[in-house]
Amino acid sequence: MVISENVLKWAMRIYPPLLFQRIWVVRFEKDFRGVRAKINKSLINSNYNNSIFGGTIFTAADPFYPLLFHQVLMHKGYKVRVWLKSAQINYLKPGRTDLFFNINITETEIEEVEHVLNTTGKHTKAYPIEMYNKEGELCVSVFTEVYIRNLGYSETNDTVSI
Repeated sequence: MVISENVLKWAMRIYPPLLFQRIWVVRFEKDFRGVRAKINKSLINSNYNNSIFGGTIFTAADPFYPLLFHQVLMHKGYKVRVWLKSAQINYLKPGRTDLFFNINITETEIEEVEHVLNTTGKHTKAYPIEMYNKEGELCVSVFTEVYIRNLGYSETNDTVSI
C-alpha cells in the first residue's frame, strides 16, 4: 500500500508491538529516504540490570529498512515483497538511557536495488543500524539483512513489469 510519510509515522507510533515497547518514530524523511526513531527507556522495557531489554532493541531494529525500501519501491511503481531475512545485533554498551537511531537510504542504494530487481528479480543485502544513548555513545550495532522480491519479474522471458 502506498501511503504518506506522516500516515506511516502515526501508524507505527500506535502499532502495538512498538507502542508497548516504547519505540517512537520521530519522523520519516521525505520520499521515505530515512527514518529517525527513539527507544524510550521505562519500567516496561527495562531488564534486571536496569538497561533496555535486548528484545526491545531488536524490535526497534526489525521493521524500518524493509518499510523504507517497500515504500520507496512502491512509490516508483514496483510491486514488491520485502522482509527482514536475518539480523546480527551487537550490544556494545548497556542502554541505561533512551536510545536513538537514524536510518538513511541513499540514491545509490536505491539504484542498486532497482538494477538487481530488474535483472534477477530479487535482492538481499545487509544494512547497518547504530543506536546511541543520550550522551551520544554507541550502544548497539545491528546489521539487518533485507530481502526484496520484484513480483513483476519473469525469468522465462527476462522481462520486468513495473
